[in-house]
Amino acid sequence: MNLNPTWWLLVATANLLMPAFFSSLHADEGMWLFNNPPGKQLKEKYGFDVTDAWLEHVQKSSVRFNSGGSGSFVSAEGLVISNHHVGADALQKFGDKDHNYMRDGFHARAPAEEKRCLDLELNVLVSIEDVTTRVNAAVKPDLSAEQAFLARRAVTAEIEKESFDKTGLRSDVVTLYQGGQYHLYRFKKYTDVRLVFAPEQQIAFYGGDPDNFEYPRFDLDICLFRVYENDKPAKIEHYLQWSQAGASDNELIFVSGHPGRTSRLFTVAELEYVRDQRLPYALERLRGLEVLLLSYSARSDENARRAKEDLFSVQNSRKAYLGEIAGILDPALMERKQASEKTLRDAVAANAAFKETAGAWDRIAEAQKVIGANALRYNLLEVGNGLHSDLFSIARTLLRAADEKPKPNPERLREFGDAGLASLEFQLFSEKPIYDDLEQLLLADSLTFLVGKLGFSDPVAQKILAGKSPQERASELVRGTKLKDVALRKRLYNEGRAAVDAARDPMIELARLIDPDARALRKIIETQSESKQQAHAQISKARFAIEGTSTYPDATFTLRLAFGAVKGYEENGAQIPFQTMLAGLYERGEEHKNQPPFDIPPRWLQRKGRLNLKTPFNFVSTADIIGGNSGSPVVNRNAEFVGIIFDGNIQSLAPVSRFVRRPSSRPCARSMTRRTWPTS
Repeated sequence: MNLNPTWWLLVATANLLMPAFFSSLHADEGMWLFNNPPGKQLKEKYGFDVTDAWLEHVQKSSVRFNSGGSGSFVSAEGLVISNHHVGADALQKFGDKDHNYMRDGFHARAPAEEKRCLDLELNVLVSIEDVTTRVNAAVKPDLSAEQAFLARRAVTAEIEKESFDKTGLRSDVVTLYQGGQYHLYRFKKYTDVRLVFAPEQQIAFYGGDPDNFEYPRFDLDICLFRVYENDKPAKIEHYLQWSQAGASDNELIFVSGHPGRTSRLFTVAELEYVRDQRLPYALERLRGLEVLLLSYSARSDENARRAKEDLFSVQNSRKAYLGEIAGILDPALMERKQASEKTLRDAVAANAAFKETAGAWDRIAEAQKVIGANALRYNLLEVGNGLHSDLFSIARTLLRAADEKPKPNPERLREFGDAGLASLEFQLFSEKPIYDDLEQLLLADSLTFLVGKLGFSDPVAQKILAGKSPQERASELVRGTKLKDVALRKRLYNEGRAAVDAARDPMIELARLIDPDARALRKIIETQSESKQQAHAQISKARFAIEGTSTYPDATFTLRLAFGAVKGYEENGAQIPFQTMLAGLYERGEEHKNQPPFDIPPRWLQRKGRLNLKTPFNFVSTADIIGGNSGSPVVNRNAEFVGIIFDGNIQSLAPVSRFVRRPSSRPCARSMTRRTWPTS
């Protein structure tokens, strides 16, 4: 694709929305905090006064899917809309050899038919509190990096537990500006979530991988869920009304969602690590997994069903990382980042008040070198890239829970803190299906990857293989473990160390075998990350003093507000309209002789005559999004629902693209009339 230097976004819904490129329009940059909105920018550029009441309503109408993604309430009776690909994890877990909900879709015609999700947790942000002063006060200046990390972890656990005990709300301390600020986010949590509707995957992901991160698009990438409390639909005060008119050309729109990760405040040294190590490693692993899952899926329809969601996730991530690495390999981008960093460093050096800050960039670079030297083993052993198995993850959680839960709350690994235990247990005791053949395949492949990276003679690799080939070892572990039994998991978790030790489960014993090495690597990474965090805090303080505080932090998978204009763009001399129509779906199918991945589902072909082909389908805007925004509501000035984010174009994925100040856009599906969808 040869695009002019402008960015675009995709969304799916009443209108589905997406980002795009064109030469004359600059993207509206920013993933803004709800407690620090871009009021000045909105007023100056769009004449819009954002009020506290407007922000509260949109905030409390927005939903985070802890499986990864965003959504929103669209009725007073607990109805939630998100993307099909966000709901795919739940759809996959419902399925069996006789029911392929990912492929065929689902429609509950009555409340009793709504299907309860096995382990889906939804969060709604209730409040934000700045706890920066308390967090920083716990980290004394004379502490080593290791001591500082432990002190920061302890005070974070204390704050979260105090908040949880006081409010009953999920409470997370979120690091912002790479350590410049710390905010306490309190969430209302829903764990009784039921599927109401999902279309066929072929219409949700029409065009497949060739069209992914491209525009124009013709996707109905949505799912509808409902949250329950006390076995009844939850009563929701804040939800989004459906716009009757939908989105219009040049209209101001807002995106309220949970962008996952950006690197816009990274230093040059950190970006060089991302470019030279992190992204190449990730792409190598994803390409291997993609080949493996494609081969497995080709063996039978049942295999294809079992691997469908994993394969989609791998392919989507692979293409996203390709977009990131393409951006970061752009010499102009790095040159501008280097110039930007030099300007700030020069300003810091010229101001005696920032004497201690002058060395912050060098301290980050040194810490990043240590991280880079340990990253491979850390990713293989602690992150688990070398032990890719749901059963291994369960085993490690049980082993570490036995170690961590008896400790005082402030001394535990963060995932075992009291404030988050309920969510951990909800996932640990999930009844989701685990398929032995797929587990063995993935574990054997990851063990092969581990040996290839560490070397056959590496002592840790030899301990893990225990004298067997990766295939033999994986088969032995998966066939020998009893951890598919949820009742056993609960017993071991509740009875603690003695029960875990007595179980002699081979997967737990493997986790025990590598735990000292994995914990040691984690300690190195956490300690060096603390050094970077302290240095970033100094840089942030200087930046605020020099450039002002009206800016936004990197994304953290917490709620943010983006804004932009619904707008078409120019590509190769042709004007691309801001929206697509249903007619375009059928035209594209005919153009490709209705062959995969451009085949239109049979039901859509059979009922074509009953549709108004002039109905708007997908549209693009200039709002700033990234992975994690999938499913985010797109709203107008009146906070009415006009679309849902479902994709972004490939150019929007560069991890630091925004400081280049190029134009940006996103594709979005436009809102359909209210009568098209259920109202409760």
